[in-house]
Amino acid sequence: MKQHLGAVALLVRDYDEAIAFFTRQLRFRVVEDAQLPGENKRWVTLSPPGASEGRLLLAQAATPEQERQVGNQAGGRVFLFLHTDDFWRDHEQMTAAGVQFLEAPRVEAYGTVAVFADLYGNKWDLLQLVGSTGA
Repeated sequence: MKQHLGAVALLVRDYDEAIAFFTRQLRFRVVEDAQLPGENKRWVTLSPPGASEGRLLLAQAATPEQERQVGNQAGGRVFLFLHTDDFWRDHEQMTAAGVQFLEAPRVEAYGTVAVFADLYGNKWDLLQLVGSTGA
């Protein structure tokens, strides 16, 4: 049996501002962006550079409860983990693009990592695992 996560939903205030952040600051690409027939919402999925599986599904908050959770889906913990084959390249590019890192990069037994915040304040790890290098 083979399985993988198809998508992880991320609550956002606005589709277009979220698309702009993820495509400009993180270099994600838009995989799908379609209006759902008969609904006031879109199906928007994004993918990091070079990814072949797994998507980030942007879910625009539709209720007051959902709006309160934008930026805090994990209760203040790191929520998503962006793996890379070159930590320093991506850290430099993201910093230059205005991404807010919440700590200095550090080397751990498992790899090189730093926590950053997305446009809503959700915490992410930029992470290069030990043994994961670019070609």
